[in-house]
Amino acid sequence: MGFLQIEEKSFLVFGVANRKSVAYAIGQTLQQSGARVAYVVRNEQRRELLQPLLSDSDVFVCDVESDEEIRDLRQDVGKRWERFDGLVHSIAFADYEGEVKPFHETSKSQFLRAVDISCYSLIALTNAFRDLLSEDASVVTISISTTRMASENYGFMAPIKAALNSSLAFLTKSFSRFSRVRFNAVAASLLKTSASAGIPGYVDAYLYAEQVIPRKEALATREVADTAVFLLSPRASGITAQAIVVDAGMSINYFDRDIVRRVMDSP
Repeated sequence: MGFLQIEEKSFLVFGVANRKSVAYAIGQTLQQSGARVAYVVRNEQRRELLQPLLSDSDVFVCDVESDEEIRDLRQDVGKRWERFDGLVHSIAFADYEGEVKPFHETSKSQFLRAVDISCYSLIALTNAFRDLLSEDASVVTISISTTRMASENYGFMAPIKAALNSSLAFLTKSFSRFSRVRFNAVAASLLKTSASAGIPGYVDAYLYAEQVIPRKEALATREVADTAVFLLSPRASGITAQAIVVDAGMSINYFDRDIVRRVMDSP
């Protein structure tokens, strides 16, 4: 058995959109390590598009905004899978309505829908699948490396990710009444994904991150996936209710001498 001890274990992965998705990278790493993986995507059209990528796996459909679809998903998955040793929640959505506005101009509908999809869905899904999770299963979600930096281009999503991070402690405590299920997050810095590319101003922020990171190379999706797989494995049994920062050292280097000099010397 390999170091991670996940051979023949079963995992349910939410959030694959395309080949660049963090969820896809996690699923592939799990399978390469000998695990069995089932996927859940947002709609039937997405499933058809992803079928060539996920042809050897079960692929289910669920729009997490719908309580009814979550209930139906639980029934459909339960007919084919008896137990899961881990669940991956890699789901986030924000409607910037074409542009990122100042935070105080965020509309109620924007904010609440983003909370529903990006945060509450973790609670709803783990509740729906609690009886299919093994007693010591691991649940991993994908967060961001800091929710305290007021990044203008990220808009209102940082407070929502803060709520997601906070929910880890409460889910861990709540589930401890009947299990040893662990809840953790991989708190990643900027990534080159299709979803992030749609955020206004994100590309400039990504290029800046490459300059700030000590190695001068942005974080790779594979590195996030590797951390997630570790957290899903029994080797991370002592880690729970944590957001593990994976940023390639970006947070230690904001005052890089060369970057400061370039800013100060600019007209």
